[in-house]
Amino acid sequence: MGGRTGATGGAGPPVDGWRRKEGVLMSTVVYTSRVRIVRQRGPLRIAYLPGESQPVHFSVHGAIAGHYKVDPGRLGESHAATIDYVIGATAG
Repeated sequence: MGGRTGATGGAGPPVDGWRRKEGVLMSTVVYTSRVRIVRQRGPLRIAYLPGESQPVHFSVHGAIAGHYKVDPGRLGESHAATIDYVIGATAG
């Protein structure tokens, strides 16, 4: 970390995309995701994500529903769980 060229020795404006905060060298933040989550009922949540024209529905299904002891009959529609999106985003 200390070998980065252009890094400053203390707090101050970013230099070459790096800055110090509380003694730790950090890169400049380039994006902050603004997401709104609304819980409908039980495990059903609606996410409003940047870049999506329609809200995304999250819930549980199959083995995940079983693990959390959620009766599949009470779920109504089945939707992907948050872990499904995490795996899809990182594995793809």
